[in-house]
Amino acid sequence: MTRTSKHAGRTALVTGASSGIGEELARCFAQGGFDLVLVARNADKLRALATELEGAHGVAVRVQPSDLSQPAAAAALATALRRKQISVDVLVNNAGVLEQGAFCDIAPSRHQELIDLNVSGLTAMLAMFLPGMRERGWGRVLNVASIAAFQPVPTLATYAATKAYVLSLTESLSEELKGTGVSITALCPGFTATQLLSRAAAANDKLGKLPAFMVGDAAEVAAEGYRACLRGEVIKVPGMLNLATTLASRATPKWLLRGLSGAVVRRSL
Repeated sequence: MTRTSKHAGRTALVTGASSGIGEELARCFAQGGFDLVLVARNADKLRALATELEGAHGVAVRVQPSDLSQPAAAAALATALRRKQISVDVLVNNAGVLEQGAFCDIAPSRHQELIDLNVSGLTAMLAMFLPGMRERGWGRVLNVASIAAFQPVPTLATYAATKAYVLSLTESLSEELKGTGVSITALCPGFTATQLLSRAAAANDKLGKLPAFMVGDAAEVAAEGYRACLRGEVIKVPGMLNLATTLASRATPKWLLRGLSGAVVRRSL
């Protein structure tokens, strides 16, 4: 295919691109004319997606397998791209893990894994790629958070806390970056039909019985995130139900929100 797009020549790096929302975001950026760098641990899935997107959209797609939970992974990735003379114009921090269950029933090492990827890995990626965007005077960042970022979520305590960090960091950086040509967006989906939800449902069958209207479609979530990212919106909550939930949580006193969350979890899970 011959590519004609105002985004031709720009590169989007998508982490967690091997499945779910990350895979769909890669499709959105490819359709928009961006060249891509796909990052995840599963190299085979990344290569299959790269072949698909190159053939469908005529963009250049590079595969960079990496485990971003490792301390030096972001720096190694940045070094590899510099050697290939690839500048990242859009950073999509989608890689993340979830664990559902009572805090005390989850192994300490698993709590640390959530923090290593959801918090430390994301922060390291920002530290590696944001300065270059600011120096060039244009860039976009999309951090995939969650509606769990807005409220305490018993049985998802560590996960919700990591996403609250992502939301807070995004909002702070949105102010620091004003006037630089670089914007940063937090995408905050609710329950979405992805492998993360499937694995959580395997541990708790009640999650597998969620009403269909409560579970978002990954492609639709990604499309909303893509548009919000390019427009420079700071927070994007896909779906009217999710938006209403987050607005209500921000208007509710914290003591009451904690009590309601606990009561709902104790009754339903």
